[in-house]
Amino acid sequence: MTEADPVVFGTQHLRIEDLLAVAERRAPTRLQADPAFREGIAKGAAFLDTLLDREGVIYGVTTGYGDSCVVPVPLHQVEALPRHLYTFHGCGLGRLLDAPSTRAVLGARLRSLTHGMSGVRVELLERLHAFIEHDVLPLIPEEGSVGASGDLTPLSYVAAALSGEREVFHRGVRRNAAEVHRELGWTPLVLRPKEALALMNGTAVMTGLACLAFARAEYLLQLATRITALNVVALEGNPEHFDARLFAAKPHPGQAQVAAWLRSDLAIEAPAAPLHRLQDRYSIRCAPHVLGVLADSLGLLRQFIETELNSANDNPIIDAENERVLHGGHFYGGHIAFAMDSLKNLVGNVADLLDRQLALLVDQRYNHGLPSNLSGAPAATAMINHGFKAVQIGASAWTAEALKNTLPASVFSRSTECHNQDKVSMGTIAARDALRSLELAEQVAAATLLAANQGVWLRCRERAAPLPPRLADMHHALREDFAPVIEDRALEAELRLCLERIRTRHWGLYA
Repeated sequence: MTEADPVVFGTQHLRIEDLLAVAERRAPTRLQADPAFREGIAKGAAFLDTLLDREGVIYGVTTGYGDSCVVPVPLHQVEALPRHLYTFHGCGLGRLLDAPSTRAVLGARLRSLTHGMSGVRVELLERLHAFIEHDVLPLIPEEGSVGASGDLTPLSYVAAALSGEREVFHRGVRRNAAEVHRELGWTPLVLRPKEALALMNGTAVMTGLACLAFARAEYLLQLATRITALNVVALEGNPEHFDARLFAAKPHPGQAQVAAWLRSDLAIEAPAAPLHRLQDRYSIRCAPHVLGVLADSLGLLRQFIETELNSANDNPIIDAENERVLHGGHFYGGHIAFAMDSLKNLVGNVADLLDRQLALLVDQRYNHGLPSNLSGAPAATAMINHGFKAVQIGASAWTAEALKNTLPASVFSRSTECHNQDKVSMGTIAARDALRSLELAEQVAAATLLAANQGVWLRCRERAAPLPPRLADMHHALREDFAPVIEDRALEAELRLCLERIRTRHWGLYA
């Protein structure tokens, strides 16, 4: 972990970037510890205890769960109820969340509980924070949530791990949770009434994944802009398509920002070269308009995600100050579902834009004098070399899958749990879909970036014209890892390296 300002879990607002730093282990973490904060948390748990002493009716504490809320639980069974909740929800399937995703989930759940409106003890917050601090990661299957009542099944793995049950990933090894507790000198928690429900009945999985998706989409936007600039050079495009006066006439801020980035990359304030044509094809000319929709949507997506991240989103809400138990539906992940369904659409369009640019690059009918399939082979072996032909086919396949994935998950609400959960958000499925769409779009970006760099190399070899400074720096950085394709070679390893560079945001692009 690198030195950075700590991310504090408490009353302060967390940004997506804060949770990303936690997920990527780039910042230390602290749990707010001032007396007022601790007293506020403790007050909720104490209020619940007084209700139990008065034999009050509290959903999930003195009643069964969901449709079973009409079933009273006698006081002598109340202590056993939390363990039953996380036990019967231990039925997740699918792949396990990776380490960054799991850390994001733990951080999102901890932030929700620090509102002091969930009726949990300070000790539970301390242990959940200790999991983050010591990188004890519950093994969470990614499938099994309908997004209301929150992420019950995946979050049951967090509740169980805090109780010393199931498995965790710690120090690079998959281990029994009880063993890790013993090694760290911890006593597994015995969850008190409402604590299992507070851990599980919320939107932490979809919200944690949404934060990761947002960060990847933000970088993809900038990378797609830089790739477009390289392709303008490779295709000898018309840079006047990005003139500031043009975008003043249609002033969407994000669209104008993309055009400004392209102008800075292409240094078009310098004297322009003679134009080969008035208008480029749409995947070049309209790139700011396509990418601008994503750029202009990021603000709204951030608002939805960060509001959810900084909310108390379980049920019931415990208002200890006014001694009220508020039964509602804050576990419903509709805002995250909408944000992630929207992001899938936006990302699919970015993949499609880059795929169309790649199709222009490899086709001699449209690439304005570049070799077929961008092959750098000399004339003697040109007929047996195929350059980026298969890469373009692969990019087309990845794009098609990303576009297929744009079907919104949120419209597929299912009635579950004896029609108690009869309208659900599907937010977690939408978030997982968005991450898959990003994975595919990043693959298209990797393919198009390597092809664009090959095109620039071929164009410079042909004309020996200097590149604009920013593109010259990018071209040089890429050449360090990716040599020009002269004779055919298998490019899988290079594509995978390029993907690794993209996912670690290796290239600084725009401020």
